[in-house]
Amino acid sequence: MNVRLSAAHKIKVLNSTDIFTVMQTILLRENKIRRSQEHFWVIGLNSGNKILFIELVSLGATNRVEIAPAEVFRMAIYKSAIKMILVHNHPSGSVKISEADRDFTDRMIKSGNMLAVEVLDHLVITEESYTSFVDLGIMDELRQSGRYELIDKKEYSWAQEMKMEAEREKERYSIAANFKKLGVDIDTIKKATGLTKSEINRLKID
Repeated sequence: MNVRLSAAHKIKVLNSTDIFTVMQTILLRENKIRRSQEHFWVIGLNSGNKILFIELVSLGATNRVEIAPAEVFRMAIYKSAIKMILVHNHPSGSVKISEADRDFTDRMIKSGNMLAVEVLDHLVITEESYTSFVDLGIMDELRQSGRYELIDKKEYSWAQEMKMEAEREKERYSIAANFKKLGVDIDTIKKATGLTKSEINRLKID
C-alpha cells in the first residue's frame, strides 16, 4: 500500500535520523491497535537520495511480519528507484536487531544487486527510537558475508520476471492515464487495465 506523502516527507536523505524523523510521523499516524502490529515499509530513493515513495509492504502480527521477497522490490522497479531503505517497527519497544532481521537484510542486499537497486540501510524503529544497520556497521558486514551471492536459474528467473512485471504495470498505468485524460469512465478503465478504482483515482493527468 502506497503511503500518502506530504511535501515534508519528500526530503533528501542524509542520514538515518532523517529517515527516522519521517517514519516516526508515519507510524504515529496509525491508531493504537495498528501500532501494536509489526509493519514493514520500503522507501525508494532517486540518484540524489530524495524520497520518491514509501510503501507499506506488509502489516503483520505483534512480533513478526510475513514478507514475500518479490514484494520488496516491486514498487522500486515500477518507480525506477535506484536505491532503497528498509524499515520495520518493533511493537515491543525494543530496537534490538535479531538474527532473522540480519538474514533477511542480507538476502535483500543480494537480491537488490541482481535488480540494480542498492539497499542502503535497514531501520528498526519504535514510536520513540530506532536502530540503523548502517550506523552499527552491519550493512558493510552483510555486503561481504558471502551468502546469497550465487544466482541460480530460479533466482535469475525471479529477477527477470520482476522486471517484466514492472514494465507491464507501467503500461497498465500509462493506458489508464490516457483513458482518464480522454474522459473514459472509471469502471471501463478498471476492466481494461486491471487497476483498482483507488489507483485510477490517484492518477495524475496533464
